[in-house]
Amino acid sequence: MSAPPVLELRQLAKSFGGARALRGVDFDLRPGEVHALLGENGAGKSTLIKIVTGAHQPDGGTIKVGGSEVSGLTPSSAHKLGIACIYQQPALFPDLTVAENIALRLEPGSALRRVAWPERQSRANDLLRRIGAAISPAAEVRSLSMPEQQLVEIACALGAGARIVIMDEPTASLTQKEQHLLFAVVRDLRKSGVGVIYISHRLEEIFALADRVTVLRDGESVGTSAVSEMNEAGLIRMMVGREMTQIYPPSDATPGEVVLTLRDVGCTASGVRGVSFEVRAGEVFGLAGLVGAGRTELARILFGITPADSGEIRLNGETVAISSPQDAVARGIGYVPEDRRRHGVVLEMPIEENMTMAVHRRLFPGTWLQFGAERLLAQGFIHDLAVKCTGPAARGGSLSGGNQQKVSLARWLATKPKLLILDEPTQGVDVGAKSEIHKIVRRLAKDGLAVVLISSDLPEALGMSDRIGVMRGGTLTAVLPGNSDAPTVMAAALGQAEKGST
Repeated sequence: MSAPPVLELRQLAKSFGGARALRGVDFDLRPGEVHALLGENGAGKSTLIKIVTGAHQPDGGTIKVGGSEVSGLTPSSAHKLGIACIYQQPALFPDLTVAENIALRLEPGSALRRVAWPERQSRANDLLRRIGAAISPAAEVRSLSMPEQQLVEIACALGAGARIVIMDEPTASLTQKEQHLLFAVVRDLRKSGVGVIYISHRLEEIFALADRVTVLRDGESVGTSAVSEMNEAGLIRMMVGREMTQIYPPSDATPGEVVLTLRDVGCTASGVRGVSFEVRAGEVFGLAGLVGAGRTELARILFGITPADSGEIRLNGETVAISSPQDAVARGIGYVPEDRRRHGVVLEMPIEENMTMAVHRRLFPGTWLQFGAERLLAQGFIHDLAVKCTGPAARGGSLSGGNQQKVSLARWLATKPKLLILDEPTQGVDVGAKSEIHKIVRRLAKDGLAVVLISSDLPEALGMSDRIGVMRGGTLTAVLPGNSDAPTVMAAALGQAEKGST
């Protein structure tokens, strides 16, 4: 007889105002199981997790933890029941050390309690060593990279002895090496009888780690199945409710004149050196490579954030010095950055202001603010990019990840660029939104825009690029045809290929 579920949800319902977020969701998690939770953005995954962790109260349904029904869950009571959640954006105190952050999660609070500093350091060391993280317990959190902060969050959950661990897009900011460490930790948790709810848009991770998968669509659970009985096409069909035969639409643009030329471009401060390639109008030029290869650093050079200090940059045949983002915009360059929450969309601002902030001088040339012009421009982009929202006045934070990315894209399209740099344009968005963004990119290229597309998703880089530049260690190791295969690109990323023609 199999062990009872460590978590059981039956007919869970939740509404916000008139909007139904969950409509009778069923879900269960067994001890020693990795149960994947999938669905497009807006399908109800975040609401479900917030209910399980006590952040939201359900309107209906039952929750059982360890076989016992619970009600009125709060974050504190969920923690005491052994429920831990590792979010995509770590919730750590930046001015405290790693050991102090771990202690805040694990030690009882008391004003009169004496702090055992050596014990804190030793416990933090043990937890970090257990997950293979080479992080000093004495390091301030603000000095850590996002991947390192993610690993500290995992150490906190392990130290708390959690019976139910929820991982929400845990690999979104991890390097390949750190992903392997995380997968090893997940497998260790499974062996020790911990139940893991694993949320990811990366389907390859689901097939590598999960035992079962439950798919949510429009607030409902549409199916639960053993991963061994599913394939990628079937999962996508369950998530979006339709076939996705054209995730990567074929290129139908004819490359035109050379828009961008780089000759031995470098920046000492960012570690980029000797980069040379060309991008033509109507072409999608992919930049592939492992995390840390220098792709984002190169994008920042082209946008004038960290200007080049060697080599030559030519735009439309003219040698230029791009010393600031203002220079870049004035010369027809747009840049959609990797971290849309920090640099892409201002969550508290309306969609219309987000979309038009890069063209305020054009919209408001005099002393009068022409809000009608701003709204008209935003409405056009909402229609053209199929942004799902209640209107131009809706806050950026009210949108799903894919729609936030469209708003960020609209901001730079409003500048009417000749060259558009897209850094991880589909990171953290669901397969349906990915498909829409890919179609938009193809349409922009067909209209004559030159596109530089940076992607850590190798199938995306292969499927979307007319040519692929591969970076390693801050330099370009190869320029390959868009129809290259994955082993060829990976060989170049690992430094096992010679430079191709530009």
